[in-house]
Amino acid sequence: MRVLITGGAGFIGSHLADFLLGKGADVIALDNLLTGTTENIEHIRSDHFTFIKHDVTNYIYIAGPLDYVLHFASPASPIDYLELPIQTLKVGALGTHKALGLAKEKRAVFLLASTSEVYGDPLSHPQREDYWGNVNPVGPRGVYDEAKRFAEAMTMAYHRFHGLESRIARIFNTYGPRIRIRDGRAIPTFITQALRGEPLTVYGDGSQTRSFCYIDDLVEGIWRLMHASTPDPVNLGNPHEMTLLDLAKRVIALTGSSSEIVFRPLPTDDPKVRQPDISRARQLLHWEPRVDVDDGLRRTIEWFQTKLNAR
Repeated sequence: MRVLITGGAGFIGSHLADFLLGKGADVIALDNLLTGTTENIEHIRSDHFTFIKHDVTNYIYIAGPLDYVLHFASPASPIDYLELPIQTLKVGALGTHKALGLAKEKRAVFLLASTSEVYGDPLSHPQREDYWGNVNPVGPRGVYDEAKRFAEAMTMAYHRFHGLESRIARIFNTYGPRIRIRDGRAIPTFITQALRGEPLTVYGDGSQTRSFCYIDDLVEGIWRLMHASTPDPVNLGNPHEMTLLDLAKRVIALTGSSSEIVFRPLPTDDPKVRQPDISRARQLLHWEPRVDVDDGLRRTIEWFQTKLNAR
């Protein structure tokens, strides 16, 4: 099995590379290092692994056959949307087009890393794959939401028009080692603040909910989706829902921090609820998360402690 991962030096992409190498695959990681880093893959010592620095929005040349093209390249946090809005749109549009073209040329299976953000600030709860979403296309988060919605549409167009074998993973909040310290999302922000003894910043009153999936569980779900035979979107995430205020309290308890919690105004278009309905994943993939949130948080905190102490 020979697999190309765009965004292969990113958080999810690097874990996916580890997993696939463990399955005996030859892995090519493609990344322009805009938000990824070679630190995530420097531990890999294998003749079956190749890293190519390349911007996926440009034509991709890969010699030899490919069995899978896994498209994971994209900025993926609210900080990125503000700092890299054009790049976010380009990788969702041009990058998806180039990756699809490569999969078509190689007759490879194409898997798109989509996102729960296609649901926007949802009016349906929990979110099922047949929900079309509530997205503000001109808001600050729209560059990511619409880029992924366009990527899904283009993936389905290639499937229908060219007969390309495709998969769409709608990934919900995922966390674990190698997530960027300055990622901007709740878990890395809370852990960093707690370990530094700084106040934990909670937006709004903290009643908005999220569902957090540990990286090992997500990668297992992606592996199973790769071998499924459905072109339709599949939610991959943890259906256990919690408020952000509860998450902040858990992080303080697990780190033993004396940090306080401070509240700030809610950002524009910040989703009030987020919870996947994973019925389709359970049925088609026989998959559901196994790692308890507190256990996953402990593992992530240990990694953050090591990284912060090394600075």
